[in-house]
Amino acid sequence: MLTFDFQADVSAPKNHTICTRAAEIVWSEQQTVSDRTSENPQQLTAETQNEEEPKMATATAVLESNVKIGPTKLLINGKWVDSVSGKTFPTINPSTGEVIRQVAESDAADVDKAVAAARAAFDKGPWRKMAAAQRGVLMNKLADLIEKHADELAQLESLDNGKPYHVAKAADLPLTIACYRYYAGWADKIEGKTIPGSRGYFSYTKHEPVGVVGQIIPWNFPLLMQAWKLGPALAAGCTVVMKPAEQTPLTALRVGELMLEAGFPEGVVNLLPGYGPTAGAAIARHMDVDKVAFTGSTEVGHLIMRAAADTNLKRVTLELGGKSPNIVFADADMDEAIEGAHFALFFNQGQCCCAGSRLFVEEKCYDEFVEKSVARAKKRTVGNPFDAKTEQGPQVDQEQFNKVMGYIDSGKKEKAKMLTGGGRVGEKGYFIEPTVFADVQDNMKIAQEEIFGPVMSILKFKDMNEVVERANKSLYGLAAAVWTKDITKAHAIADGVRAGTVWVNCYDVFEAGAPFGGFKQSGLGRELGEYALSNYTEVKTVTIKL
Repeated sequence: MLTFDFQADVSAPKNHTICTRAAEIVWSEQQTVSDRTSENPQQLTAETQNEEEPKMATATAVLESNVKIGPTKLLINGKWVDSVSGKTFPTINPSTGEVIRQVAESDAADVDKAVAAARAAFDKGPWRKMAAAQRGVLMNKLADLIEKHADELAQLESLDNGKPYHVAKAADLPLTIACYRYYAGWADKIEGKTIPGSRGYFSYTKHEPVGVVGQIIPWNFPLLMQAWKLGPALAAGCTVVMKPAEQTPLTALRVGELMLEAGFPEGVVNLLPGYGPTAGAAIARHMDVDKVAFTGSTEVGHLIMRAAADTNLKRVTLELGGKSPNIVFADADMDEAIEGAHFALFFNQGQCCCAGSRLFVEEKCYDEFVEKSVARAKKRTVGNPFDAKTEQGPQVDQEQFNKVMGYIDSGKKEKAKMLTGGGRVGEKGYFIEPTVFADVQDNMKIAQEEIFGPVMSILKFKDMNEVVERANKSLYGLAAAVWTKDITKAHAIADGVRAGTVWVNCYDVFEAGAPFGGFKQSGLGRELGEYALSNYTEVKTVTIKL
């Protein structure tokens, strides 16, 4: 259960059984902002009276981080190289809309080079042949270096992605470090079984790495998604060709630099910033890639599967979109549920695949819940990601900004009741007001499609059977949550809702050992935990005549 007084050590202490909870860390900080506003507004005014806008209502005065920009080339076979074509692309600061750096742009020719390097490292290099425990040692060295550079990486993440710096430092970095350490511990524990069989024969199984893995990661949690992909792949002994999202390549490349410093052999991890239709498609279709792992939209997931089917039937795992039901019963702790639902939707600017974006509220408490949720949204501080008071930064880019604004227009046209927000914040960057729609109906576009932005849709329900049926009436099945003091209701929702993760009286609680993934068109396979390792191993049976 989430605790609001959780005290996080943002330096991420070394703990091989870490279960760092992003929700507890960030939610606690958001509560602090909210409490200061409600309990002592005069104090808050005094603290902010010297700023241009007391609540950062506009984002025109954006402070710049002084973080040093790391590598901007491709990492292939342990070396930083230009793309074969010589092309570059801009990575944009979403707080200002200005170019941060030009980054080398990979395409099919670079994918060929990287896959060849990964294949050589797998077939002939030391990675697969070294003691499994030594792989774990290298992964722990990487975790140590990420921890050492946590402040730098958090600044770089905020600069390139737009998320508040203090959130990146308190949540993204500890969870990233925990993931690498968790899988470092698994490296020498991937074990087979002995099989009782016919007399005179002895059979056993062994788990071998699947081979060269192509990994394509999204822009919403760049560091964390890189760790979720690399952790199990490296622990299993695979080699990797990874394409970071074109919107947010900088931290992925900096981690590549730290991997070289840690001593990872050449070709084990190759990093290719570039675009999906070129570099991503080339990875998905490559005949010498044994498995592809993708996190992103359901639409692109279909393309990845099709490419695998049309080529070498490579293994595919997909972590895709969501439209997660977040169910609030009238017997819930109302203040906790309101703050929890606010966090579930608005965290990371609403750019979460598992965001609680279909907020079902029991009719007995609906009016109270809507009123207080609107009040909370109006208090939400939008602005400079490097300001400690900021709760919400910009959307990641112009395309995402336009998409979210389009959904807001759709909600208004379909006669949902917009009670706050709906507009742009400031003149620069991609900031959007926290927006709340009430009286949303199941057939509305904002209730069916993934918005991926700070837009809350509140729906009313009458009873348990109705809400379960409506919750399941979706092509997605990534996550769900329920808020209630009744344990019977909690278990009934957890049992009845078709979703890969169900949170009870909490939201966005992640642990490296707890698997995450979706039912239906929310994906195939699982990230995190022991379950993720099966995606990166082949099971071999050996039978010996005695």
